[in-house]
Amino acid sequence: MKAMILAAGRGERMGVLTKDIPKPLISARGKPLIEWHLEKLSTTGFKDIVINVCYLPEIIKDFVGDGSKWKLNVTYSEENPILETAGGIKNALSLLGQEPFAVINADIFSNFDYANLQLINLNNTSDGHLVLVRNPEHNQAGDFGLLDNNCLAVNSDILYTFSGIAVYHPRFFNELELGIKMQLLPLLNSSISHSLIKGELFEGVWSDIGTPERLKILNGIK
Repeated sequence: MKAMILAAGRGERMGVLTKDIPKPLISARGKPLIEWHLEKLSTTGFKDIVINVCYLPEIIKDFVGDGSKWKLNVTYSEENPILETAGGIKNALSLLGQEPFAVINADIFSNFDYANLQLINLNNTSDGHLVLVRNPEHNQAGDFGLLDNNCLAVNSDILYTFSGIAVYHPRFFNELELGIKMQLLPLLNSSISHSLIKGELFEGVWSDIGTPERLKILNGIK
């Protein structure tokens, strides 16, 4: 299975922290966020990684290189202007191939075992599999419900937060035109309404590094 790391955004809510470096290179618990992902992907058997870049792309490319430092083969999907999540993945499909692939947000930190992603089987009845977490303080409303058959629901008594870790089949992006700027949510809502997206609840360590305050909490800074 190939994997894609979403690393194109600027992370404007991080303020001065991303003035001179891209958000994926912000240090979390002693190393850049993107390095945590690269290490975990390597140790769990992934080989081919696609990273999309837009803001300060050369800094990311200089740090990661061809991925050989982590025994990975890294290629880059460049965007200008930025295409948002769904548009960015669509733009990278030629590098990701025809089989299901993993997608991970660069700006999250977790102890989720990426080896589990390779065990996910997207047959003809499913276009995607999302890893959900319990709602953090900054997203108390949640995103999606999880039904007994593991299908996701838009409307449910209990909603969980999308972790930014998922597996998608390329066909999930069939209706999206190449080069169009688009978020993931409209595509997800459409497929969820047809019971085409499944998921799981992860109870381990997870943090979305969306603000300087959340980064301080992760790094144990008072």
